[in-house]
Amino acid sequence: MDTTVAIDCMGGDHGPHVTVPAALDFLKSSSDVDIVLVGLRDAIEAELKARGAKAGPRLRVHHASEVVAMDESPAIALRSKKDSSIRVAVDLVKSGEADACVSAGNTGALMAISRFVL
Repeated sequence: MDTTVAIDCMGGDHGPHVTVPAALDFLKSSSDVDIVLVGLRDAIEAELKARGAKAGPRLRVHHASEVVAMDESPAIALRSKKDSSIRVAVDLVKSGEADACVSAGNTGALMAISRFVL
């Protein structure tokens, strides 16, 4: 059985420009892991296209319409951004669509959302 990891592609200082290529590199080295790229669909698909990649059986894109900023309050992220890439990635774990979630984004928001959702 493969493991599925949801990746918050909007997190970190450079978002999809860094997270998408890292996810693609990881897919090449790990044949038993599937990846769900979570975030602004257009931004993620532009990065995939720039690298000659596209969604397939082991890689899919899951749209989230909001982004939690690095300096944003965890409470605001939890209460006001229910469709943020962090929240959607954690929701995928809760629903069983993903086994784990990874984010380089706002750690306080990730912890607050994870504690509340899971």
